[in-house]
Amino acid sequence: MTAIEIFLKKFAEQFDETESTVFRPETLFKENEAWDSMTALSVIAMADENYGVILTGDDVRHAKTIQDVFDAITSKMSHS
Repeated sequence: MTAIEIFLKKFAEQFDETESTVFRPETLFKENEAWDSMTALSVIAMADENYGVILTGDDVRHAKTIQDVFDAITSKMSHS
């Protein structure tokens, strides 16, 4: 599994009612009906727990695709 595939799996786990197969790097995740502030917090917690990275609310707000979130995490990992 590639790093993005592993991330997609972890990202999909934050959406209880959504099939993981709908998530791809280019997915506009905020258009998912299950996306809400609690899911955003879950994604932030997942980034911290799995990658040791603190995503900010702005990081999530500015991200449009799952790839954008992944890129924000990897960017912060390379700067730490």
